[in-house]
Amino acid sequence: MVVWTVANQKGGVGKTTTTISLGGLLAEQGYKVLLVDTDPHASLSYYFGIESEDLELSVYDLFVQVSTKEQIMQSLCPTKYDNIDILPATMGLATLDRSLGNKGGMGLVLKKAIIKIADEYDYVLIDCPPILGVLMVNALAASQRIIVPVQTEFLALKGLDRMMKTMDIMQVEQDKPFKYTIVPTMFDKRTKASLLTYRKLQELYDDSVWAGVIPVDTNFRNASYAMQVPSDYAPLTRGVSAYKKLLSSLLELQKLG
Repeated sequence: MVVWTVANQKGGVGKTTTTISLGGLLAEQGYKVLLVDTDPHASLSYYFGIESEDLELSVYDLFVQVSTKEQIMQSLCPTKYDNIDILPATMGLATLDRSLGNKGGMGLVLKKAIIKIADEYDYVLIDCPPILGVLMVNALAASQRIIVPVQTEFLALKGLDRMMKTMDIMQVEQDKPFKYTIVPTMFDKRTKASLLTYRKLQELYDDSVWAGVIPVDTNFRNASYAMQVPSDYAPLTRGVSAYKKLLSSLLELQKLG
């Protein structure tokens, strides 16, 4: 089982869109995919029509009770796509830092839970909140590669800088450095800001930046409204084409180890 975490300490950069787009493409290739929503806003869950506040079990329960494989599987929600399930979020996640933030051993809860269901899925994609706390720490610790979407505008560079510092701090406690890929998103070749920001990303982060870009594409918003993964809603659009290229790159990196 392969675990990818989609994270950035800035909101609105395309984390949820990236999670859903990659998950949809992997499912189309026949992989069994689990999407994990660790954001209290539950955007990933709502995308698939899951009313998170009506759920009996969610990601939250992993942190407040000992979870067996059976309990974890009961927490999952199916989607209309045969190969995609979701471990949904609830607003209760927003209380975890206050209630559990100082409790020892809370940084590996998600990793331990995912290991228990490793034989059920080929890929797990974790959608993170934009705030450093117990949820992001768990998501980073559970992942084999961190995908960092960065909107191609200058303010997003500050969020990326914070994200890099967070990973540097966490790597002290890891057995090996994080593997990560920076993904330029919402790229608009007509604007000077997008072009300059893309060049700055390459200058600052070099080989860690994916060579392509995810363009601005209104079909992402339309797919969300239709509650369909973008590759199902509009398979021939430039946005989906870009995510296909990104997925190919990530799979190649996975082969290299």
